[in-house]
Amino acid sequence: MGVKAARLTAKTGDLIASRVLIGTEEDLIVISQKGQVIRVKIALIPILGRATQGVKIMRLDVDDKVASVACI
Repeated sequence: MGVKAARLTAKTGDLIASRVLIGTEEDLIVISQKGQVIRVKIALIPILGRATQGVKIMRLDVDDKVASVACI
């Protein structure tokens, strides 16, 4: 048994990272292997249910991957 975190399809791809926030975090920083960096205010990311397809945070090139995710 487990808890369904997201609805994954070929369109959405894999779940890269998941974090439990305690309320003091303000920003999300995502870094790709090729050095692309994005910083997003957590308050601007919509809250969704578990059975959704998620929110796209960063657009990557075909041969790039997420290297690190941090909430600060």
